[in-house]
Amino acid sequence: MTSKKKPKVYITRKLPDAVETRMRELFDAELNIDDTPRTLPELVAAVQTADVLVPTVTDRIDQALIEQAGPQLKLIASFSNGFDHIDVDAAARRGITVTNTPNVLTEDTADMTMALILAVPRRLAEGSRILTDNPGEWAGWSPIWMLGRRIWGKRIGIVGMGRIGTAVARRAKAFGLSIHYHNRKRVSPATEDELEATYWDSLDQMLARVDIVSVNCPSTPATYHLLSARRLALMQPTSYIVNTARGGIIDEAALIQCLREGKIAGAGLDVFENEPLVNPKFLKLSKEGKVVLLPHMSSATIEGRIDMGDKVIINIRTYFDGHRPPNRVLPGRS
Repeated sequence: MTSKKKPKVYITRKLPDAVETRMRELFDAELNIDDTPRTLPELVAAVQTADVLVPTVTDRIDQALIEQAGPQLKLIASFSNGFDHIDVDAAARRGITVTNTPNVLTEDTADMTMALILAVPRRLAEGSRILTDNPGEWAGWSPIWMLGRRIWGKRIGIVGMGRIGTAVARRAKAFGLSIHYHNRKRVSPATEDELEATYWDSLDQMLARVDIVSVNCPSTPATYHLLSARRLALMQPTSYIVNTARGGIIDEAALIQCLREGKIAGAGLDVFENEPLVNPKFLKLSKEGKVVLLPHMSSATIEGRIDMGDKVIINIRTYFDGHRPPNRVLPGRS
């Protein structure tokens, strides 16, 4: 009696131990032990030999790479919620199925978004640095020292009212914020009623009227620099902007100019246009207390990463059992 051959699975980055162990049990899995990003030649070799490629958002799986894939590559099972790093159309033309890991990072990302919404107006990072970097500077409590802005009673404008945007709205409402949102289409009446949310079909009009802007829409060609110089100029000089979605949704050069000129009061950023590079001007603004910067960690929880790994495994097993994977990404959505 012969055992069924295990699919050869190439994993581009180190995953949680529990996920890697299960991968090794189920598949002929090649792990990335030291988490060194794979080079282009390594990725080319992988797509020419593996049955399944498991990339992450740090890997660019473009048309040029996909065209070098061998006939044995049948599945790109991305360890990610987003899939803008994969040319899904090019994969479809080669008969390669693409999957992702949606709906497991909603609450984690919403938590971090809310943390930034609190941190920026209340100057949390700035205050922490005073104690850790300049401990002798603090002379004790003063009525007028380190004054921030109250968020209770303010208006938040959510750009992208999907799962994450809705989760952010629920948290923001609990903190006394009035919910406004812009989306391709209105959410259900029940959700609007629950959140007491105001819908704006015009993003321009919403930006001019809210105190905090939270960017929660997906990265697509249509949302690249959605928050352009023109739109950022519509915001109030006392307003704040928070981005935990993708860096390219905001025109960084324009945002930097607005912050430097005081046209926007502050920003909280977990994502950047050219990751892992961060514009040095943001670092200067951070030291001046005008921006809080995080290293793309809004989804970084142990529970979330394990849930993502479980979805990757389910997608691979379902595909090789002859069924359609539950998290298939269809062409035309990238």
